[in-house]
Amino acid sequence: MNSASSTSAPELAPSPVKTPDQIKPKHKGSAQLFKNPLLERLTHTHIALPVSIFLLTAAGSLYYGLTHGFINGLSAFGLFLLGWFMFTYVEYAMHRYLYHIPATTPKRAKFQYTMHGVHHEFPKDKTRLAMPPIVTVFVASLLFFIFRFIFGSYVFGILAGFTFGYALYLFVHYAIHAYAPRRTS
Repeated sequence: MNSASSTSAPELAPSPVKTPDQIKPKHKGSAQLFKNPLLERLTHTHIALPVSIFLLTAAGSLYYGLTHGFINGLSAFGLFLLGWFMFTYVEYAMHRYLYHIPATTPKRAKFQYTMHGVHHEFPKDKTRLAMPPIVTVFVASLLFFIFRFIFGSYVFGILAGFTFGYALYLFVHYAIHAYAPRRTS
């Protein structure tokens, strides 16, 4: 092994490359994504962490925007709703066009499986129903900078609605996958 390969991207655990239509749900267990135990551990999280991070981001953003005069009460409400609506559209677009990217090459199939296919194969894996905290913090920060660039000081209301929508989505997504529905007889 040369020194150039030791600084390359983390090596994924060996797994057969599967297209989304070849994945059959397994209702117990979890897939191994990385050979490195630390990286593998970082792909798992308790749902409370990302939900809390996004709710705190929403509350902190609104609080900061209101107390520092960037937004007022009425505009905060409208911007919050706009951010929530934006989240709904972005979630749909990401899920439709990125998470279910056609697996036309082995690299695309591996990307799709790592990003989302593992969720379809192990839909009851409670530790992989949300992004890990390190990724969650990165995404929340990235959203702030993107929204700040696009919307200026309105970022505080829009980011609050967007991240609140994400937290709510994660909560519902977790409940749907982690708990069996009540049976009526």
